[in-house]
Amino acid sequence: MNETVAIRVLSPREAAEQIEALSKVLIDCVEGGASVSFMLPMTQDKADAFWRGMADGVAAGERILLVAEEGGEIVGTVQVVLKQPENQPHRADISKMLVHRKARKRGVGAALMLAAEDAARKVGKSVLVLDTVTGSDAERLYTRLGWERVGVIPNYALWPQGGLCPTTYFHKQITPA
Repeated sequence: MNETVAIRVLSPREAAEQIEALSKVLIDCVEGGASVSFMLPMTQDKADAFWRGMADGVAAGERILLVAEEGGEIVGTVQVVLKQPENQPHRADISKMLVHRKARKRGVGAALMLAAEDAARKVGKSVLVLDTVTGSDAERLYTRLGWERVGVIPNYALWPQGGLCPTTYFHKQITPA
């Protein structure tokens, strides 16, 4: 990874303050074709509303929000979703691993994922779950990082511009700190 990129966990206050910067990353990813829950056109209002909800989740202790920064600018993000059903206190979901197109192919995604795993480990999680578009760069990244493929669900979601895409589910067993 480029040594000028730093990965860190945002505090609840920082999560609320960084909505505009986080929205820039989300908008870039959706406009670049990433199937990450949003359809085109991807507006600033839609992105800001999403991140306000995520910031509220951080403040409530329901999720951990990590960012990758380069030159003081957020270029990537990932979340560890801690809030799970009562019978799954040991599990967390990894969600919205996003890297701005200008920061891709430099190890930012891998660094975010390793930091997310570490953050989950520190809060006592031992099972991590995520899903991604089948055949995507992200799928290849997760496989390289030792995530185990569970299976593929065809026609799972829509691409931002329309049309169905499959998703692949992964899990990873980690040892809590």
